[in-house]
Amino acid sequence: MITLGAATRPAAVLVLFGRLDALPASTGDPAVPADLDVLLQRRAGTLGHHAGQVAFPGGRLEPSDDGPVAAALREATEEVGLDAAGVEVLGTLAPLPVPVSNHLVTPVPAWWTTPSRVAAVDHAETVDVFRLAVADLLDPANRASVAHTRAGATVRTPAFVVGDVLVWGFTAIVLSRMFDALGWAVPWDSRRLVTPEV
Repeated sequence: MITLGAATRPAAVLVLFGRLDALPASTGDPAVPADLDVLLQRRAGTLGHHAGQVAFPGGRLEPSDDGPVAAALREATEEVGLDAAGVEVLGTLAPLPVPVSNHLVTPVPAWWTTPSRVAAVDHAETVDVFRLAVADLLDPANRASVAHTRAGATVRTPAFVVGDVLVWGFTAIVLSRMFDALGWAVPWDSRRLVTPEV
């Protein structure tokens, strides 16, 4: 069982799906269109938590935020320059604990109705912004697991390896659960282990 401290901080991330502009998936999965993609960013290597990891845009709720949706959109605007007017929020998912940074994070799935230009705005937080084809993430050849040891116990969590991009941790858990719930996932070898650079 995962326990968080009394000072657990609420946070939110934007899980933004859209249509890949010019580069369709390199693999084909009949469950999803080849041009369906998800927006991701690479966090700066100097950050105190989750340094260098591929992640959704997002962050801590501020007092001015009217809940997780507002926080996710605000953070995406600040981090990657997203024009939130072109985003249709589809709802929220159940919050997930992230013990390493003591956050309780609400994923906010959304559809990019009118894509806007995005790029790393604050290089102290984000060094790269990109879109990955969902079909490539679903390809069993691109799926793996990461082994974590915490408090003497080892657990495996899902990971995705697309080219030189490794998606693991919280981001991979959210994507994997969504793909399972949507019926998009296909069988893959969870025994295949990858080791992230931390």
